[in-house]
Amino acid sequence: MKIHAYCAHWAPEIADLFHWAVHAISPSVYSPKQKEAWAPTPPNYEAWAERLAAKKPLVAIVDHRVAGFMELDADGHIDCAYTHPEFQRTGVASALYAQVLRDAKARHLERLFVEASVVARPFFEHRGFAVIRQNEVERNGVALVNFAMEKPLRAIE
Repeated sequence: MKIHAYCAHWAPEIADLFHWAVHAISPSVYSPKQKEAWAPTPPNYEAWAERLAAKKPLVAIVDHRVAGFMELDADGHIDCAYTHPEFQRTGVASALYAQVLRDAKARHLERLFVEASVVARPFFEHRGFAVIRQNEVERNGVALVNFAMEKPLRAIE
């Protein structure tokens, strides 16, 4: 696995990865209606290309395929963190997060924060993030639950 800075030619593959990752979540966690509101079918490739050009995520590549991506905004916000269903539980998200943490430290950020889905919450808790509050957000007229979480970086050496 290699972690790379974003390249525009990966945009369609990242949009598909996001869609597949959301739709692979168990219906006991998010209903099909919630998943479709979160990640509409088909993906809006033009909107994704614009978003990714602005966000410039880190991208994990495994066997010439996009295995995951993670975005770190200038203020320490982790906006997207997704792993392709075929690569989940293989260290992709951990490798991306390790690079995000190195980048955050290099930028002298005081904290990282995220709005984690129900399925992402344990990943971030395991890395020292604390839940600040539970949110109910509306996407395309459908309510979704996520968790505002943060991790102070002041004490990290």
